[in-house]
Amino acid sequence: MSLTSRQQGAITLASGGLLMGTIGIFVEEARLGAMTLVFFRCLFGFLSLAGYCAWKGYFRAQRFTPRMVVLGVLSGLLMVTQWVWFFDAIHRTSIAVATVIFHVQPFWVVLIGAALFNERLGSDRLCWIATAFAGLVLASGVATTENLQGHANYLFGVGEALAGSVLYASVTLIAKSLGQLRPHLLTLMQCGVGVICLSFIAPLTSQHIAPMQWFWLVGMGVLHTGLSYVLIYGALPKLTTPVIAVLLFVYPLTAIVVDAVVYGRALSAPQLAGMVLIVVASLGVNLGWPLVSLLRRHGRHLPTE
Repeated sequence: MSLTSRQQGAITLASGGLLMGTIGIFVEEARLGAMTLVFFRCLFGFLSLAGYCAWKGYFRAQRFTPRMVVLGVLSGLLMVTQWVWFFDAIHRTSIAVATVIFHVQPFWVVLIGAALFNERLGSDRLCWIATAFAGLVLASGVATTENLQGHANYLFGVGEALAGSVLYASVTLIAKSLGQLRPHLLTLMQCGVGVICLSFIAPLTSQHIAPMQWFWLVGMGVLHTGLSYVLIYGALPKLTTPVIAVLLFVYPLTAIVVDAVVYGRALSAPQLAGMVLIVVASLGVNLGWPLVSLLRRHGRHLPTE
């Protein structure tokens, strides 16, 4: 039985999310600092994406303008910085916590877009955003005392993940303004920026990297930057917004399962509740669910004494 284009896209996007959800294992098992990890992710990601783009003929078909190059470099600086912060956040908190916090970035996109383009948010969107950030407080664990007693390191990691989500939202807005630039090439530029910049500041003593560590480093570049982005970018044009909105949460859900199964770090009940609030709020924003009108309608039907 042959699959339709939409079914193929859904399977491909879910596969990309599943793959990305395992990146935390590579970060933990490589046992290197965040800047070193990101340098090699950029290096091997650049090589794999360059080969793919050359094979597909994207270099010949793409016309680069000075504006594209400038914005591409700027997005690269932001992307590389948020990768460093995200990886360090995993070291300081956990795979699940850092990933869940990071996935509030769609709400930053809405807020930053409204600030830059004077867009009216509306009461429904504002309520969904408030719901998401209430979920963030729960999911981060900052509302529970066991994570905070003497754990400044944990709080710093939470801050890094949150700051990284803001930077990624900025990268998303830049990418939207570069509609004529193929996303594979934009990611390639971002990796190139990382290789150049981090080669000056990251500790890159390769003689101290064990053979097994090279496996994790190459994997982060080839699998989580090359293959995963090819899968995701190839799937998005085949899918509608509602399907994309749902399937994008395969990534954080996979990360939660991976952290629980591999490292025994299951989220607490309040943290899982926070994750649910973030997921529902994200769907509400992306799909335009009328939260305020529903609450008002429900309020009118409440029994009175």
